[in-house]
Amino acid sequence: MLRSLFLACIPVPHRPTYFGSTRRSRRMDQESDVTRYRSIWISDVHLGTRGCKADLLLDFLKHNDSEYLYLVGDIVDGWRLKKSWYWPQAHNDVVQKILRRARKGAKVFYIPGNHDEGARDFIGLQFGGVKVMEEAIHTTADGKRFLVTHGDQFDAVVKYAKWLALIGDHAYVMLLNVNTGLNWVRRKMGFTYWSVSAYLKHKAKSAVEYIGKYEAALADEARRRAVDGIICGHIHNAEMRPMEGVLYCNDGDWVESCTALVEHDSGMLEIINWAEVLRQRTVVKPSAGAAAKAAA
Repeated sequence: MLRSLFLACIPVPHRPTYFGSTRRSRRMDQESDVTRYRSIWISDVHLGTRGCKADLLLDFLKHNDSEYLYLVGDIVDGWRLKKSWYWPQAHNDVVQKILRRARKGAKVFYIPGNHDEGARDFIGLQFGGVKVMEEAIHTTADGKRFLVTHGDQFDAVVKYAKWLALIGDHAYVMLLNVNTGLNWVRRKMGFTYWSVSAYLKHKAKSAVEYIGKYEAALADEARRRAVDGIICGHIHNAEMRPMEGVLYCNDGDWVESCTALVEHDSGMLEIINWAEVLRQRTVVKPSAGAAAKAAA
């Protein structure tokens, strides 16, 4: 199903944290407001679900470009699509936007996760210039090597009790539906996006312990593989911090936090919180007349 969906979208012609150099090397196109990075990592988009923030992701892709683009799993949510079909135009636009990047010369890699595990049957193949890989080793501009993996294989619940993961997924979808309704009300009242699910996740002790164990397992794998760090997704918790000699990086998600990991030309890594960027962008600045009137 995932293969058919992917092929159907291919046109016929074929809190910010920094690591690395302290010099930010973000490039801005002189004729547009597109920010150009060396690499971008996104994961857990969950196309095919109502919780997917496809519009925010499209806005992010519109304003940010890169030489390398890594899709780090759970891009399409096959679990939900098997139960009920939901595929609005914005979700198709995301796929088309990514394929257009590949056609224009960007190196695009797709590393499937547990929700789009059907794509693992096509590891080693390319679709529309997008290469499907089980994992990748990325070398930054300053020579550091990072293992790139979705991370579900280090989640004991997903690995050993998939039935429990499915139950948890159902509860999670219900929470996201509440989150969607809440943010509809917030928009009507003039407030910006806020994730109640992310808030509860950080408040729940069991969730914090689960995240900690997951991060430790990924860091152990990085040390075992003798790389400088690891880049993953899966748990919808953007984070970047050193852990006993390796750098743990999680690029977050596009259903709760709307975050991505980027690499600057210098090799410096940064987590971008696009919901926060939009919040700052939409802050209404007082006009000159209003400012003068206020001053008077």
